[in-house]
Amino acid sequence: MKSYRKELFFNVPARSGFVNITTEVEKCVKESGIKEGLALVNSMHITSSVFINDNEQGLHHDYDVWLEKLAPHAPVSRYRHNDTGEDNAEAHLKRQVMGREVVVAVTQGELDFGTWEQIFYGEFDGRRRKRVLVKIIGE
Repeated sequence: MKSYRKELFFNVPARSGFVNITTEVEKCVKESGIKEGLALVNSMHITSSVFINDNEQGLHHDYDVWLEKLAPHAPVSRYRHNDTGEDNAEAHLKRQVMGREVVVAVTQGELDFGTWEQIFYGEFDGRRRKRVLVKIIGE
């Protein structure tokens, strides 16, 4: 069995945002040379996420609105985590809802997606460099 590892780096200029990383992960699959296996893609930060869904801007807007209703950023005093001097407690909660990682089957050297599925990096406490791990195993 072969193993491949690569880190991808992102710097979302706003506090939150979504980045389609499907193309970058597809490049990793090609670089790996693995034809049959699994690709794990996970955020290496506790205030960001990796998830699979449709690449549709209305949906991304709906995520922003929904997540802000679930865990509003302000006032920051509502969260005990922020008593430490942080202001990102809600980003931790949003990450918990959106998830840490995805696993996608690799079949015949390609990501084996369902219709409309794509991989996204979700940022909830941006404005600095963060990383995503891509780990591919298989034959």
